Parts: sequence; C-alpha cells; structure tokens
Amino acid sequence: MSLFLSLLIFGIIVMTAIVAVIGQRRAPLEDDDNDPNYHTLRSDYQSGMGGGSMRTWKVPKDPDEYARFFVPKGKK
Repeated sequence: MSLFLSLLIFGIIVMTAIVAVIGQRRAPLEDDDNDPNYHTLRSDYQSGMGGGSMRTWKVPKDPDEYARFFVPKGKK
C-alpha cells in the first residue's frame, strides 16, 4: 500500500473520530424540559451529498392522548 493511501485512510479515520466526539459533546438542539407533558422525537436523514432533512415531533407522554392521534377525525 502506498504512503499516500495510508495517510488518506488514517486521515479519514481521524476525521470520523473527531466528528463523533464533537457530536457527543454538542448541546441538544431542543430541551425536553420545556414541556414536561411531551417527549421530543427527532428523525434525521443525511443523503451524504449535502442534502437531507430533520423532523421533530412533540409526542404526549399520556398514553390515552397519544392514542387519540391515531383515531380518524370523523370518529372522535
């Protein structure tokens, strides 16, 4: 294996480790403490080419209130 390829692979591994450490130490985007009756769920998608999306849902902690989300509007 050439020196260039070895350095390239080593650099990719180091950058991946740095991104992982920074991601763990980063403060959350939104605190759950703002509303104690709801959980905050996040779905994050990155395509790898600069695109992607992040969705956030507030879900009630009460199981009955959560179940009401799945009842059709005409049946409530």
